Amino acid sequence: MNLSPLQKARYEYSPKLPGMLRGGISEISVKVGAPTESVADQAKIKALFPNTYGKEEITFVKGSNTSAAKKQVVGVILSGGQAPGGHNVICGLYDAIKATDKNNVLLGFKGGPSGLIDDDCIEFTDEYINAYRNTGGFDIIGSGRTKLETEEQFKIVTEVAKKHGLTAIVIIGGDDSNTNAAVLAEYMAAHNTGVQVIGCPKTIDGDLKNEDIEASFGFDTATKTYSELIGNIERDANSAKKYWHFIKVMGRSASHVALECALETQPNICLIGEEVAAKKMSLAAIANYIADSVEKRGNNGENFGVAIIPEGIVEFVPEFSKLIAEINELLAGKKTEEFNALPDWAAKYEFIKKGLSGESFAVFEILPQFVQQQLFLERDPHGNVQVSLIESEKLFSEMVKNELAKRKAAGTYKGKFGAQHHFFGYEGRCAFPSNFDADYCYSLGYNAFMLIQYGYTGYLSKVSNISKPAEEWVAGGMPITKMMNMERRNGEDKPVIRKALVELDGAPFKFFAAHREEWAVKTSFTYPGAIQYFGPAEVCDLTTRTLALEKGQA
Repeated sequence: MNLSPLQKARYEYSPKLPGMLRGGISEISVKVGAPTESVADQAKIKALFPNTYGKEEITFVKGSNTSAAKKQVVGVILSGGQAPGGHNVICGLYDAIKATDKNNVLLGFKGGPSGLIDDDCIEFTDEYINAYRNTGGFDIIGSGRTKLETEEQFKIVTEVAKKHGLTAIVIIGGDDSNTNAAVLAEYMAAHNTGVQVIGCPKTIDGDLKNEDIEASFGFDTATKTYSELIGNIERDANSAKKYWHFIKVMGRSASHVALECALETQPNICLIGEEVAAKKMSLAAIANYIADSVEKRGNNGENFGVAIIPEGIVEFVPEFSKLIAEINELLAGKKTEEFNALPDWAAKYEFIKKGLSGESFAVFEILPQFVQQQLFLERDPHGNVQVSLIESEKLFSEMVKNELAKRKAAGTYKGKFGAQHHFFGYEGRCAFPSNFDADYCYSLGYNAFMLIQYGYTGYLSKVSNISKPAEEWVAGGMPITKMMNMERRNGEDKPVIRKALVELDGAPFKFFAAHREEWAVKTSFTYPGAIQYFGPAEVCDLTTRTLALEKGQA
């Protein structure tokens, strides 16, 4: 592998730990807090997790280490989509393991949870670990999306753990992955295996957070990466002065990424799915909202602009959600084969027209043909529409174009409209982690081993007060069950970690809402530029605008 100058320089970066973890392993003690309960459905969650429910939150403090000394053999997996900083979680975990006892072992299971099932692992060494410090990606061991949820899988994992003498397993992942961690922890405890399970909060979507988890790792780096690109496009738009850029960003279930990028770059338009759902906005209403900005700017001689659109926006539109539900029903079972056998789009269109309610067909009818066809592409494993395949950035640009044509005919719109389209997704998932994510992730990994050393299981590694300098960060742990509720998944009630949506009464959204009318008409673009790794702390260790606003620091 050829190393870039930046990668060589990043190897030399020493991540900052929270103050209470800096004195050495022997000086880390535990402060036990109050017992916990789940965010909802307490009786049901407690019944499903009798061995791990209701445990206390804990905080690490400076003091004598009272944990029992024993050899530790820890397994670690990366689960789900990549997020910047994952390598540093493993590096922090490794360093804490070796600092405690150089004979301790860290095994990396390859390809995500399936590595545990297939018994495919590698023992980490200093040389191996050092090649991945402060780098992006999950290529140290790879990742995967296999779910650990069946009795058979748990038995296999138990046997693999027994074979290697594992004392603990660390699962680095998002809400679903950490739900699996909670279920696995319960199984291990119920069967007296002696294997602890610890989770670490990862997702660039930003929806794994609550009063305890202030941010998931990777969100900072990913949004800074997208914001750099958006800022570059804003400057290009302001230079060429002839295009509206419709930019879709990651975030299917929540609009945190879109909101953070808007706070960083001040575009003319940013759609927030949670607001669309709350206001029950139709597709036409959204198109009109964007067209209003285009018209006002165009009539002022500014035929350019930028609109940010979250990936999952259409799922927040009530009429579209109803349409999706009817399409899923329309193509249930063998009806998909019947539909696919039809000779051409005209025949398929008639099939659709007959199968949908009048209300849903009216929505379907106003969609551009390319979007209509995208709704009938390959189904997901459950037979449902793959909403993520819908090019919503092109959908709204086409609808805005049609609306502006009407306004031009009516004489109210005097400008010109040309559109460019972008989707920023993979561009942000494996970037070199920002100093913040490098520090935060290393701390999460180091902290995860302290939870193991003190005998905790079913806990999430927790580092809080992260809007302040790292010296003031607080390390500890919280039972994963505290974050859980019951939700309907594939026809069954299942315990899951509750996703965090954008709060419309929260400080970040309120700040955005207070400024967006001005941004919609004026050119108020902000150009954040590339992530900085070297220089003053106010530039290099800058936190997200979302976190700063939530903590009253912006």
